[in-house]
Amino acid sequence: MTLQAMADVTSDAPAKKVKGSPRWGDVLLRIVAGLVLLYLFLPIFVIVLFSFNKPKGKFNYSWQGFTLDNWADPFKYPALTEALKLSINVAAVSTAVALVLGSLVAIALVRQRWRGQRAVDTFLILPLTAPEVVMGAALLVLFLDLGWATGYTTIVLAHIAFEVSFIAMTVRARVRGFDWTLEDASMDLGASPTRTFFRVTLPLIVPGIVAAGMLSFALSLDDFIITYFVSGSTVTYPLFVNAAVKAAVPPQINVLATAILVISLILLALGTLYRRKRIDT
Repeated sequence: MTLQAMADVTSDAPAKKVKGSPRWGDVLLRIVAGLVLLYLFLPIFVIVLFSFNKPKGKFNYSWQGFTLDNWADPFKYPALTEALKLSINVAAVSTAVALVLGSLVAIALVRQRWRGQRAVDTFLILPLTAPEVVMGAALLVLFLDLGWATGYTTIVLAHIAFEVSFIAMTVRARVRGFDWTLEDASMDLGASPTRTFFRVTLPLIVPGIVAAGMLSFALSLDDFIITYFVSGSTVTYPLFVNAAVKAAVPPQINVLATAILVISLILLALGTLYRRKRIDT
């Protein structure tokens, strides 16, 4: 029998069923994974669901009935709207500044070698590992020692302080996989270092910068503890929600939170499609 004939016989033979007990380990693992995902996403489902609730009192805590009135007037409470606008403003400004600083730090840590680099790495990780209560109190003491009044400026500076670490760590992971011979080839062809950076280096690390920016923006928009210490009389969206729990919880809080969630998912989907399109082309 030739090798081709043996291959044909083998391919035509029915596959033997493996006897034995079912893979209970795989089934258990899937059940545990499903329960963990349910635990993670259940609060989000509740937020979305109660954005359509019609509460009878001031607190949107129990389901009373379905309504679209909340979505028809999401900006019903001016104080809530202003708090959200302020949070978006703070997140945008702090993220823009932190992106520049964090990206430059990431490139420097990967490309350059100097004494004390490990110390810089350690200090870069400290804001990620230190409790937010400690960091918030430390920043408050710093601002008071400098004689600065707490408010919008101190909130932005405080957010930049912890966002730089997240951005630097994220971008550094992208920069480490960069092929530096592309820069050498660009400069060998006559391009200046500045032109090489903007035409070769930057486009290749943009996905990492975008991912870091989205993470930084979300962290800034969500931050409560550090903002609480350095905000003074300024009220951001998380601070407003915390104060509203004691007085009233209108369904518009859920509406705006759901809107932010939907917009984030849309941006994430667009970013994923863009990356896939670039890979395919």
